[in-house]
Amino acid sequence: MTIRGAWDDWAPWLAERAGELKTSVVFLTRLPLPRASPIGGLTIAPAALAQAALAQAVWAFPLAGIAVGVIGAAVYALAHRLGIPPWPAAALAVAATMAVTGCLHEDGLADTADGFGGGKTREGKLDIMRDSRIGSYGVCALALSILIRSSALASLADTGLVVVALIAAHAAARATLPVVMFFVPPARSDGLSFAAGRPPGAGVAVGAALGIFVLLVAAGPGLAITMVIVLAIAVALLARLSLHQIGGQTGDVLGAIEQVSEIVILLVALR
Repeated sequence: MTIRGAWDDWAPWLAERAGELKTSVVFLTRLPLPRASPIGGLTIAPAALAQAALAQAVWAFPLAGIAVGVIGAAVYALAHRLGIPPWPAAALAVAATMAVTGCLHEDGLADTADGFGGGKTREGKLDIMRDSRIGSYGVCALALSILIRSSALASLADTGLVVVALIAAHAAARATLPVVMFFVPPARSDGLSFAAGRPPGAGVAVGAALGIFVLLVAAGPGLAITMVIVLAIAVALLARLSLHQIGGQTGDVLGAIEQVSEIVILLVALR
C-alpha cells in the first residue's frame, strides 16, 4: 500500500475525530472557533449541536480541558513574571479559566446548589435549577469554589507546580463528565443532557484514559493514583446525591461535578 493510499484510508477517520474535537472545544469553551461543526459531511448549527454531535465528542473533553488549563497557566506565569504575589496571581489564573469557559461550569454549580438546597420536591428542585436567577446557596457555592481553587493554587507557590496542576485539574475534571453521562440517566425529558443522550462506551473509556494519562504525566504514578481514587469517590458521591435529589443528572449537575473535580485534584496536589 502506498503512502497516498494509506492516507486516503485514514483521512475520513481523522476528519471525524477532528470534528469531534472541535465540537468539544466549541461546547466547553468560548475560544474563537466557528460555532458550527461538521458531522458526516454536513454542517450543523449550535442549536443542533447537542443532539447531533455532543455524545460522540465526549472523548475529547479532556483535550478541551487541557486548552483551558494552558490558558490559566499562562496567565499565572505572566502574573508571576510581573512580580505579582501568589494569591492575586492565582485569582487571575482562575478568572482566566472562567472567562475562557464563559463560566459554564460555575453556572451549573450555582444552579445545582440552589436547587438541591432550596427545593422541597423533585419538581421544585428542577424548577429552581432552570431559573436563571441565583440564590444564597448558589452564591455561597460559587464563592467557596473560587476561594478554594485560588487558595490551593497560591499554596503551591512554585510556578511550575501551578502550571502542571492547572492543566491536570482541568483535563481530568472534564474526563469525569462522560462517565456520569454514561452511568446516570438524565433527570429531565428535555434539556441539554437529555438531548445529548448516552455517550458511546468507547468514547467514555477514551476520555477517562486521557484524563488519567494527563494525571500520570503531571503528578507521577503515586500522586496520580491518589487523585484518581479520591476523584472517583467524590464523583460517585455526587452522582448518588443527584439520583437521590432529582432522579438523575442534568447539565447543571455535570457543571457542579466538574467544579468539585477541579477542587479535589488541586487539594490532593497540595500533598
